[in-house]
Amino acid sequence: MRPVLAVVTLAVAATLSAALATSAAAAPAARTCPDGMKSATTAELFFGRNFGWTGQVSEGEWRSFLDAEVTPRFPDGLSVSDVYGQWRSPAGAFVRQNSKALFIVLAGRPDEQQRLDLVRDAYKKRFHQQSVLLVEEKACVSF
Repeated sequence: MRPVLAVVTLAVAATLSAALATSAAAAPAARTCPDGMKSATTAELFFGRNFGWTGQVSEGEWRSFLDAEVTPRFPDGLSVSDVYGQWRSPAGAFVRQNSKALFIVLAGRPDEQQRLDLVRDAYKKRFHQQSVLLVEEKACVSF
């Protein structure tokens, strides 16, 4: 290797090492929960209610979906809220719609990710949706 190239290579490696060390140091430490609370993962799912040009998932259809697809997979409990959402379509237009937000405190079982995916896939198929947003976060919880 030529000397100039070796110096540049070492400088780049040192810069990357420093950046990685800084990034690791800036990473949040493991969450310590207050007394009486425990660490858990929460899942938030967002279901758009529009389909086609004029259709909308009714309250009855939503309740039927919840009873058939979600409750059997997450029988320990969940919360649902009405929300308003918007997203930009691939064509660049904003799509605005009433939506449902579903909140679940996960128990840490190994099949929970699969069950979340099954719920999302079932909704997309039943109501002709392109996506169902899933957000997972670490939290401190108490029941």
